[in-house]
Amino acid sequence: MAYSEENKKEAYDKFEDLVNMSASEIEKWLKTDESKAVGQDSGDGESIGRKSAKHIVQILKMKKQDLNEDDFHHIHKVISYISRHSAQRPHGDVSKTDWLYSLKNWGHDPQKK
Repeated sequence: MAYSEENKKEAYDKFEDLVNMSASEIEKWLKTDESKAVGQDSGDGESIGRKSAKHIVQILKMKKQDLNEDDFHHIHKVISYISRHSAQRPHGDVSKTDWLYSLKNWGHDPQKK
């Protein structure tokens, strides 16, 4: 799918709003046991969310003008996941929940101000 320049701008702006962890914060998070413990297996022992996080880190380190169609496809996937998963917030303290850990694997920390 080819994205228009307007679509790319809207998607990137939304991505910047939702992905509130820096590349280094995500890389540090990926080293934790909590990160490794959640998510649907992608078929090779690593979760889909952890693979997504690695692509998010690449996107965050790139210049916006250097992003390709595959990167924008992933940006749309990230926006969709974070939006959908955020709406499923459990009641009470979420600080030690799979819900939180999963969102952080997608670059979003809902506890971050």
